[in-house]
Amino acid sequence: MSIHDDRVDHSEHIDHDPYAESVDPSVSCSACDAVCCRLTVLVMPEDNVPRHLVDRTPEGLEVMARGEDGWCIAVDEQRMCCSIYEQRPAICRKFAMGSPYCRDERETYRHSMANGIPLKLYV
Repeated sequence: MSIHDDRVDHSEHIDHDPYAESVDPSVSCSACDAVCCRLTVLVMPEDNVPRHLVDRTPEGLEVMARGEDGWCIAVDEQRMCCSIYEQRPAICRKFAMGSPYCRDERETYRHSMANGIPLKLYV
């Protein structure tokens, strides 16, 4: 599966990113298994996320809830996009497609899938 949001040109954010030199422009959300949508997303007090999409960890941190499949609960699997895009947490807004972190997570995911290693979910 791939995740892609046709409403957003992610490349426009690269110019404003202090790590722009390290962003790989060949990386595309349309050729990904929504790896970033499986990461733990910390919800900050200033985030305007609908409360029914938020879980609390045993440590008391608020995070985006996940479905049984491990994906962020806000992913619209029919349209393959974020269902709360305009209200997504700040950390999601800052995640740079093609950044070193993005590429590392994608490589870890590919390695896990190729070797039959279950994905570890951090909540």
